[in-house]
Amino acid sequence: MDLPTKPKKILIQEELEYRILHGLSCEWESALSDLSSFDRKKLQKPLFCIRDMNGRWGYWSEEKNEIGLSRNLVLNHSWDAVREILLHEIAHQFAFQVLGARNESPHGQKFKRACYLLRADSKASGNYKPLDELISQGAAGPEDKILQRVKKLMALAQSQNQHEAEAAMAKAHEFIAKYNLDLLTRHENRNFVSVFIGSPALRHFREDYTLSRLIQNFYFVHGIWVPAYVMEKGKMGRVLEISGTIQNIKIASYIYDFVKHFIDSKWHTYNRRKGLNRYRKTDFALGVIEGFSLKLQLQNKKQNKVENKLALVKIQDSLLQKHTDYKYPYTSKIRGKALREDKDVLQDGISVGKKLIIYKGVTEKGISQRLLN
Repeated sequence: MDLPTKPKKILIQEELEYRILHGLSCEWESALSDLSSFDRKKLQKPLFCIRDMNGRWGYWSEEKNEIGLSRNLVLNHSWDAVREILLHEIAHQFAFQVLGARNESPHGQKFKRACYLLRADSKASGNYKPLDELISQGAAGPEDKILQRVKKLMALAQSQNQHEAEAAMAKAHEFIAKYNLDLLTRHENRNFVSVFIGSPALRHFREDYTLSRLIQNFYFVHGIWVPAYVMEKGKMGRVLEISGTIQNIKIASYIYDFVKHFIDSKWHTYNRRKGLNRYRKTDFALGVIEGFSLKLQLQNKKQNKVENKLALVKIQDSLLQKHTDYKYPYTSKIRGKALREDKDVLQDGISVGKKLIIYKGVTEKGISQRLLN
């Protein structure tokens, strides 16, 4: 008698959940990297499971030494959102196994201490919105008006009239800079969040690092390349994580995806009959990013000359710096090998980048919609 076989859809989900469980195990190991060796030795590697849950995103069981996460969370939310809930549950484990919080309430002082040491969010439970929902929905208030104004200006940048499109994009960037400068001069407290931008990968090309510097220079976010699980490879890789206000995160995320899509589109046209290899695409991409950066610098200089103000590029935000210093206590520079460049391809990319106009309304698959929601 033949045994019944599982439907293909169930088999695919089982394989995916197996990879996710392996990813949770890898992320657990990575989360312990900032702890002292003494504390790490006290923690017992837990079991990991995925369950259907109502009203909560995860749990840690002292009795089973088990961390469980919601199936809805791991299947329907971004990996940085999953990792944030995982860190919260690791903090529960740390509070019990290392700090001895058995006689405290679940979210007592020792748990909060564990969250501090693990860079975990103590609020990431119960009715807490997962990170990707928090970013996409934002918060009601004056900040929404800021984004609405930027979106309207970017919509105008779709104009077929080159002069009107350039003016609209310049106005959007001027508005972003003035808004952030005003926040800094008022010394108001702000809430910062950190999210992944792009996808975790075992290898990133030089243009990815250069693009990360561009959004940090012009869009009021701080970026760090952090360890993250690469689902399709089953290994830990790296991903760019940016920190800032929700408004600046949305804008920087959109710009990052827009520029990457722009490069892919222009490279396809540029290389249609040339047959150049992947290294030459990097040259072209670096040129596009450099050209766009030069364009933004020129816009700033023109505006500052009109208003007789200091440059608005790379304004230092002491509160954001304090946030990132805590979140990333140990950082190191990533150094790549200096490779030979094709100067002609690089220069062609610079010429293309100087004509790049950021606008609202991109709907191609893969482009972030965070700014447009």
